[in-house]
Amino acid sequence: MIKIIYITRKIPEAGLKLLKDYGITFDMGESKVPPTKKEILKALKKKPYDGVISFLTDQIDKEVFDACRTAKVFANFSVGFNNIDLEEAKNRNICVSNTPGTSTTAVAEHTVALMLALTTRLVEGDEFMRRGKYKGWDPDLFIGTDLKGKTIGLIGVGQIGAEVAKILRNGFNLNIIYSDISPNPTLEQMSGTIRKETPEVLREADIVSLHVPLLPTTYHLINKESLATMKKTAFLINTSRGPVVDEKALVSALKNNIIRGAALDVYEFEPKLTKGLTKLPDVILTPHIASARQSARDMMAIIAVRNIISFFETEKVINSVIN
Repeated sequence: MIKIIYITRKIPEAGLKLLKDYGITFDMGESKVPPTKKEILKALKKKPYDGVISFLTDQIDKEVFDACRTAKVFANFSVGFNNIDLEEAKNRNICVSNTPGTSTTAVAEHTVALMLALTTRLVEGDEFMRRGKYKGWDPDLFIGTDLKGKTIGLIGVGQIGAEVAKILRNGFNLNIIYSDISPNPTLEQMSGTIRKETPEVLREADIVSLHVPLLPTTYHLINKESLATMKKTAFLINTSRGPVVDEKALVSALKNNIIRGAALDVYEFEPKLTKGLTKLPDVILTPHIASARQSARDMMAIIAVRNIISFFETEKVINSVIN
């Protein structure tokens, strides 16, 4: 029997070719912006699809499952999967997968780039030049912060957090402190790296970088109280999930000089930005592009498709996110 799947948005050709090679037909949304839930429901009701490739921006819940009861596998084109109601999927015996490890290098490099941009005030300098404000060399213009000698605090050290640690320790010889639910074997063997409790990391780090999944225990992990414990000279980096940070509390902390600055690639109310965030000088905002490398996107597509193929062949996915 020929299988047919629905892909909510366009994925790279590497994934589409794999589907074609295995004789799996597909329909695919063509919108460049995230489809609304209404649009997804309408599309899924058109045919008895056998599976779906979804995106992190798609809310997959009871309504979606009801709209296409024939689909027993949802392959998320993402490392994250907090957009999917896993309990509902489990109750319906629907398999759900993600694409782990595909964006490790890209996100780690982007994280380090944000650190460098913050400490050198690179973005402010670029904007200054573009506005025609440069009148000549000034020894007091955009005084930055040395990265050398700083202590980097990593909260969460899965593959991405560990890669950030490697880059900063091996490339910049920085001291690393980190918190995680269990010791990271790689970091434990790396000199200049110490595991501590999260409150200690927040208090002691010059730059705090977040690398945790979005869970009930990590929602608003960074809030008014935790921000108040950080150094006044500290910077906060978030390339994990937006709601890990209480953005209203962050804006308030930045306005009141509770911490020095922040760089965000993900947002609590994405794609909307919390009021006041764009008006702050020591803030860098990038549009959820930390994993935006062609190599990463191709691998995400291939792994998502391989999960679909695996389900059709064995009724199991390779990268299940349901226990």
